[in-house]
Amino acid sequence: MIRLILSLSILLFSGCGVKESKNTKFENSELVKNEFIPVDSLGIPIYNYDELEPLLNRKDDKTYIVNFWATWCAPCIKELPFFEKINQEGKNNNLEVILVSLDMPSMWKSKLLPFIKTKNIKSKVVVLNDPDQNSWIPKIDKNWSGAIPATLIYNRKKRKFYEQSFTYEMLNKEIQEFK
Repeated sequence: MIRLILSLSILLFSGCGVKESKNTKFENSELVKNEFIPVDSLGIPIYNYDELEPLLNRKDDKTYIVNFWATWCAPCIKELPFFEKINQEGKNNNLEVILVSLDMPSMWKSKLLPFIKTKNIKSKVVVLNDPDQNSWIPKIDKNWSGAIPATLIYNRKKRKFYEQSFTYEMLNKEIQEFK
């Protein structure tokens, strides 16, 4: 119970120390021990929901596969190689994979960055740092419970949300429906 309260407190207060610039891009993000590290030194964009939303609604010729995951989620980690393979295969087929990490700020430096480097992740990785899940979860999909892994596949003609894990075959089959 104490761990739960501590985790919720960290999650709630992590959004309080974030400084926003006029162009709504985070300049700094709170990490372990109140250490502030510029986004550039992390090497990955950190967004609130309003900043992430344009990535979920592009109207170009690509098909986007947006996977919501975290390093602490075993099913998420298990399916990541399938998204990586789809990303590599899709570069010539107008596909783009975007991996949206839901890791807590205290995990960015200690878990997320080492994971990305160790696993040699080539897909675009962004962090969603918005503690108001009750607001943004239904905006992504009105039926989403908030459980991960979850995936949004869309293009300008079609949009489908999946609250499930994928095998490579299942993911590839779903993507074929968007061509």
